[in-house]
Amino acid sequence: MKFKIHGIVGSLLITLPLFLHAETLVEAVEVMIKTNPNVLASIHERQAAAEEIKQAYAGYLPSVDLAVGTGWEMTDSPVTQGEVHYNRDEASLQLRQMLFDGLETKNEVRRLTARTDSRAYNIIGTSEDKALEAVESYLNVLRRQSLVDLAITNLEAHERTHDQIKLRSEYGVGRKADRDQSNGRLALAKANLIAEQGNLIDAETTYLRVVGIVAENLTDPDSPRNLIPETLDEAIAQAIDNHPVLKSAMADVESSNAQYDTARAPFFPRVDFELGTTTNNDIDGINGTNKDITAMFRLRYNLLSGGRDSARREETAYLINQATEIRNNTHRQVEQSMRLSWNALRTVDMQREYFDIHVESSKRSRDAYQQQFNLGQRTLLDLLDSENEVFVASQDYVNSQYDEYIALYRILNSMGALLPSLNVALPEASAIVSK
Repeated sequence: MKFKIHGIVGSLLITLPLFLHAETLVEAVEVMIKTNPNVLASIHERQAAAEEIKQAYAGYLPSVDLAVGTGWEMTDSPVTQGEVHYNRDEASLQLRQMLFDGLETKNEVRRLTARTDSRAYNIIGTSEDKALEAVESYLNVLRRQSLVDLAITNLEAHERTHDQIKLRSEYGVGRKADRDQSNGRLALAKANLIAEQGNLIDAETTYLRVVGIVAENLTDPDSPRNLIPETLDEAIAQAIDNHPVLKSAMADVESSNAQYDTARAPFFPRVDFELGTTTNNDIDGINGTNKDITAMFRLRYNLLSGGRDSARREETAYLINQATEIRNNTHRQVEQSMRLSWNALRTVDMQREYFDIHVESSKRSRDAYQQQFNLGQRTLLDLLDSENEVFVASQDYVNSQYDEYIALYRILNSMGALLPSLNVALPEASAIVSK
């Protein structure tokens, strides 16, 4: 049964790249960073934002325009004293260099730099969150493998007991009720194994979705407990200083401030230096060629725009307030995430000791019940219940082990330090432009 179920998953993986392979937790996270669609999408978004900086920076550089035209013109004017028909030709070349634009270009570069930094921090945040998903899916595969092993051990114990009861019945010293009861518990143990195998397949499928490759030969990672701060306050302080989502929100505030400064540019005059030349043939009904060359400083100043520029400036002021409140809310979320993660670790730490006691006590009781059953001092129901108690206690203990691992990695994620703790490199696109 077990191999058949695994074969179903294997048949779904034939289209995956064969060169991708991961056995350790670090390797799994590295593969995820390179292949996860969410991470790759955030990288493309950041790269697109970086191109916008180049577009804004072009405002510092000169622009050159070429215009050429040819066609037909009819002119009737006092100069021509009647209709004149000519083929008209035009050609012009103009260079324009911005000298002052109300600091629009400077602030637009600043705005888009902050926006690109926000997208870079978003790469880090997405990578951190997806890395946590990869860690959880990796650990859950190991958890389910351990629970399958426990279910197999439980089934083997019930098989031994059932064989013992069956042998007694064949020798006429056992009761039919005991045999039926043993047979029922054996069936339940088989059903439990099938359920755990199904849960393992679910965990492997989740791992495939998150990491992008099949789960094979996974190994237990080292505990990252030595990387966890001593106190909750220290952990919160590190989260506030380092969390990429909060840094992204802060970069958005800077981008909004720069956008407000950009909106002030229309209230200033614009000054350009323009160098141009034109060559025109047969213009306005006058036969011949006209040529001119100009070198001009031009000032342009909009005196009335119907209140559009003022409204735009007020709009950007409200956008600053919006970005600030988003940052404040993100601050709260980062702190909440850390407190929840810390409490999860504290809870599982307190439970582990008692789960361990439960396992050891139930094993001793089971062994004692087995001896007493052989001596006729315990019923079969007592023996089967003690075996089930060992199984349930062992399950709780295994779950607490992996819950502890996950709680530790969640704290690192809440600090924005999960990838550094695993020594996994961030994508190159996560580089911060302003630095």
